[in-house]
Parts: sequence; C-alpha cells; structure tokens
Amino acid sequence: MEAERSPDTDVWSQFMADAQQRVDTGSTLEVRGTLTRLAGLVLEAAGVRSAVGSQCLVSMPGRPSVLVEVVGFSNDKAFLMPAGDVHGLRSGASVLPAPPFVSVPRLGDARRDKAAGVAGVLRLPIGDGLLGRVVDAQGAPLDHGGPIRNVRSQPLDRSPINAMDRDPVREPLDTGVRAINGMLTVGRGQRIGLFAGSGVGKSVLLGMMARYTQADVIVVGLIGERGREVKEFVEDILGEDGRARSVVVAAPADAPPLLRLQGAAYATAVAEYFRDKGQHVLLLMDSLTRFAMAQREIALAIGEPPATKGYPPSCFAKLPQLVERSGNGLNGVGSITAFYTVLTEGDDQQDPIADAARAILDGHIVLSRALAEAGHFPAIDIEQSASRVMHNVVSPAHFEAARRFRMVNSRYQKGRDLVQIGAYAAGSDPGLDEAIRLSGGMAAFLQQGMFEASPLPRSLAEMEQSIPKAAGAR
Repeated sequence: MEAERSPDTDVWSQFMADAQQRVDTGSTLEVRGTLTRLAGLVLEAAGVRSAVGSQCLVSMPGRPSVLVEVVGFSNDKAFLMPAGDVHGLRSGASVLPAPPFVSVPRLGDARRDKAAGVAGVLRLPIGDGLLGRVVDAQGAPLDHGGPIRNVRSQPLDRSPINAMDRDPVREPLDTGVRAINGMLTVGRGQRIGLFAGSGVGKSVLLGMMARYTQADVIVVGLIGERGREVKEFVEDILGEDGRARSVVVAAPADAPPLLRLQGAAYATAVAEYFRDKGQHVLLLMDSLTRFAMAQREIALAIGEPPATKGYPPSCFAKLPQLVERSGNGLNGVGSITAFYTVLTEGDDQQDPIADAARAILDGHIVLSRALAEAGHFPAIDIEQSASRVMHNVVSPAHFEAARRFRMVNSRYQKGRDLVQIGAYAAGSDPGLDEAIRLSGGMAAFLQQGMFEASPLPRSLAEMEQSIPKAAGAR
C-alpha cells in the first residue's frame, strides 16, 4: 500500500520542481521586493535587486499585476516606471522580477527561445507576421485582426553596428515628392528630420512618402500623437496597398511615458529585423519630440535636474541612441531610411530638441506656416531645408540645377516684399527681374497634390524646365 503523502512532502516536491525549472532556464533565485511609495509617475520599492532597464511585476491579491521597468535606484531603493494603470495599488505590494517572457495577450503562436531567456528582459514579437498589422507598444494587436502569427519574441535592445561596417549613403531614394526629389534628394539609408509646427501638413507629407517611396517594407511609429490619427493614417493615408507592406506601432498621447519610449524602440527593432533580412525599409516616426518628452517625464519624476528649458541631460543622450540604430546595414546588406518628425514649439527652430535633432540627423526638411497659410503644399521651406548627403547621391548636372534653383528662389524671396508694395522698378536689378519672371514656374514645381506621385526622373526634368541653365549664372 502506498504511503500517504504529507503536506511537507508536497511542498518539498514543488520546491524541487521550481528549482529544477530555474536551472534549466538559467534563471536566478527569486528576489522579492516591497512597494513603499507611489508619487506622481514613479513607484519606489525596497529590496529589488533588478538592473536598470529590466522588467518587474507589482502584484497584489485580487487585481492584475502591473508591469514596471526599473529606471533608477538610490541605495536599497529602486525607482520603477509603470507600463499600465496603477489604480488600486497600495504600500506593501510585492515587486518581483518579471519572468523571461512577459505575457503579452493575443500573440498567437509566437515562438519563444527559452535558451536565451533572461528574467526581467523585455522581449516583444518581431517577424514577418507583423506585416499589415497595427500593434501597440507591447506587441498586442489593435486592428482586431486576430492573433499575430509567424513572429518570435526578441529583445528590444540590440548592439550598435560598427560605424566602419556600414556602407556610406551612395544611392538615391525616390520619395515620390517633387520638391524633395529635386531639391533635397534623399539617399537610401539616410536619416532626415521633418521640422514643423502644428497644423502645417507634416502628417500629409508623411503619408505621401509612405505611399510613393520605393521601399520593401514601411514601419510607422506613431509616438505620443493623437489617438484619432492612428486609424486615419492606416485607412486614409496608407490605404490597402500601402498597409500590406507596412507595420504600424502606435503609442498615443494617453499612453504612459514608458510605453511611448518603448513604442519608439519597438518600431526601430522591427525595422532592424527587416533590414537584417536584406530588405530596404522606410521608417517613419511621428514624433521624435514626443519621444524626448516621454523621457523628460520619466527623468524629472525620478529627480534628475532639468538642464535646458526643462529637458534633463538624459533626453539629449537618448536621442542619438535611438537615431543611430537606423541607416545602412552590415556591409551594405539592407537599409533603414528614416524620417523623424520634430515639433517646433511656436515655430521656433531653436527649440532644444529641434536643435539637438538637427545636429544628429543627416538633413532637415522645414515646413513653413506662412506657406501653409498661403495654400502652398507641401509647405517645404527650401531656403531653410538641406540634405547633407545630396551631393553624394545625385549627378553633377542634378546638383547644379538644384543650386541654380536655390539661387534664383532666394533672390526672389529677398526682393518679394519690394515688388508687392510697388517699391521696385523693373530693370533696376536684372537678377531680380529674372527671378520674378521665373517665380511662377518655380512655385508650381514646389507644389504637389497629396495623391499625385512624381518619380525622381520626372522631378529632375520638371526642375530643369522651371529654371533654365542661363538662370542663376554666377
């Protein structure tokens, strides 16, 4: 007759089973902390030994666990930033490292590489199954399209590519936008900023590039923007054809700051996956400013002192860490051409984030409110915009035509006020007379309908037609 099992035997068996599982997965012994304080955005816990950047779970009986990330520490106290609702938490709640794979709902048959699992390291679904889908910053689908299949959980943090292993930007990229193709030619693998205030047409311009740019895959990161824009961008701007080759990661304005940071990193990691497969990726991130604002909220909440207009130093350190992940792949295999929108508060081009972004990006496209108010779309201010790689990706004839266009356009812009008030007498300045004569054709070249595509060869031909070779001669 089998001996009756005692409760102590059951407890010991369960302990041994748990220990064996930790040995098999390479996990360390569980260290449990205690929630001691919640103030504003940040939680504080005692007894937590997790590293900065790792994930933890805050648990209380009778309510779902809250996923948090360790963002700092002071002696035995850890600072935690929540990724969800903290309503109902109280002092004394348990804080323990998250398992190697944080449970993200509705992932379908996502494969998980347990051999590489490390407790507390966030891994999100990445793979071909994301094409055509709209997901949030935690990889959960938002499009009611059912489970996400053919994906694999992978860490968001990746080692940077050695700068000497990247190919230089040498090949032009056709964006389908006439003014950009002709005057601000973009190279494949370039990182460029789209600087604009509110309501001047940056979302429409992003949509035009999403529809007409020659790319294998489009990754869109909607970070910190209005939730209304997510569905509009997917249905009205991308359309069925564009959506089939796109991945949309949405972390709207009402998402916690941690998820807004995570959404930008997730969109970049997805783009890196397709680049590493040898594909050419177009990454559209709207916006880089909201990413910096999310970091500012977190940094100020844990006590980091503000430096420039309320932005702590960590904000300016995070920007290049994100931006430098895009670009050409190893030895020219695959590329990420990235457009980051930058909001200029009050149309101030010297805003701290705008100034920092301009320094780390490979060019900037400035949208003018005055042009938008005049009905000139896309409202690209050619005089203030520049592509730092254009001379490497276009022919000498193309570069010379763009130079002539800029010279004549600048001459017209400087004398326009005199002409409009009638203070200029024709014949006083032959250069200005020529600029006035060509101004109509130049303005027509710079304008384009949102559903009109202009391939690169046609853009060059139309630019040369609007500015004859004799114009702008030195």
